[in-house]
Amino acid sequence: MTGFRWSRRLLAALGVAGLLTAAALSDTPSAHHTPPRLHADTQAALNEIVAQGTTGVVAQVRDAHGVWNGRSGVSDLTVRHPRSTDEGFRIASVTKTFTAAVLLKLEAAGKLSLDDSVEHWLPGTIRGKGYRPESITVRHLLNHTSGIFDYNMDEGFRSAYAGDEFDKNRYTKWMPSELVAIALAHPPNFQPERGSRPGRPGRWDYSDTNYVIAGMVIERVTGDTYKGVVERLIIQPLGLRGTIVPDTDPKLPSPHATHYSTLFEDGPRARVRDVTEFSPTVAFSAGEIISTVDDVNTFLSELLGGELLPPAQRQELLDAVPVDGDKGHGGPEDAYGLGIRQFKLAEGCWAWGHGGMIPGSGTRTVASPDGQHVLTMNRNSDWGEQHLEDAAVETEFCAS
Repeated sequence: MTGFRWSRRLLAALGVAGLLTAAALSDTPSAHHTPPRLHADTQAALNEIVAQGTTGVVAQVRDAHGVWNGRSGVSDLTVRHPRSTDEGFRIASVTKTFTAAVLLKLEAAGKLSLDDSVEHWLPGTIRGKGYRPESITVRHLLNHTSGIFDYNMDEGFRSAYAGDEFDKNRYTKWMPSELVAIALAHPPNFQPERGSRPGRPGRWDYSDTNYVIAGMVIERVTGDTYKGVVERLIIQPLGLRGTIVPDTDPKLPSPHATHYSTLFEDGPRARVRDVTEFSPTVAFSAGEIISTVDDVNTFLSELLGGELLPPAQRQELLDAVPVDGDKGHGGPEDAYGLGIRQFKLAEGCWAWGHGGMIPGSGTRTVASPDGQHVLTMNRNSDWGEQHLEDAAVETEFCAS
């Protein structure tokens, strides 16, 4: 539900592109905002995303010139209000960056070591044919080198949220242990490598199960809920007023865009559905957080360039392992740190960030290594060509 492996949609069949391009516009700048002309090409890229069939997209850029807000398309296909950068949305796998930051802060406070085994903190949890829980560390979880199967790839689980089945299951409340059990019914993809910096040059595979277990570790270490710890260590210190950890609440706070999905269906018969409400327990600490473009920019900027982490933990955050780009997780030169990815956008142009997809919402956040130049964008639909988002990011970060 929160990974990057959703299939691409045949957009023309949805018949929405021509209706939405007329709504393309950028927010009126205030005195402290960047003049729109400085991001005209980025705005054009947002317009192209909508022209190809996405319902609506919002973006915010912070750089040396100030703050720029861009938007295109609509927030709701019925009312047809334009999208707004004040809207909250499900940030999906960008949640993983929050989860990793929490564990790094707990390490900095001496509460745990990232090289602790999962068995140490969650004895008896990792039980399945072929799994060696004493060899899987917290670090393996955070950089996706554990080899643990991704529960989202279980056919039974996916089918429960495909097409008409979604409405039957949208309010189902999952326990984290139930999601893990789905994964452990499958054999591991590989065995993790030993050592303080595993996965180099070992194997890598993106798995939401890693981050569900990471959330369980957070709760065991602190004796608090995942929600409570994220609020205490991240949301409150950074003043993220538009960010919430919904726990079991299926609703989005106002203001928000309507979230639309084709629910894994492709082709001319793919029906667009309103999936705004559903139980966030389906993703837990791998993808449940709700936020805004402004808050995500604040978080990523502070994570990379501020005082959110001590120097030692910031170095661990960016200690990246090679990504298997053949499985749809990025280019062959990309790398993954702890809940954050290093992207090669173009020759000589690199950035850090994360992406996320969950029913009805696609989010991308990207920043320069010092956090001084940051872009977060969201579309309130989960279909579309990824290369259009890539073009928007490359335009913003790589244009000479």
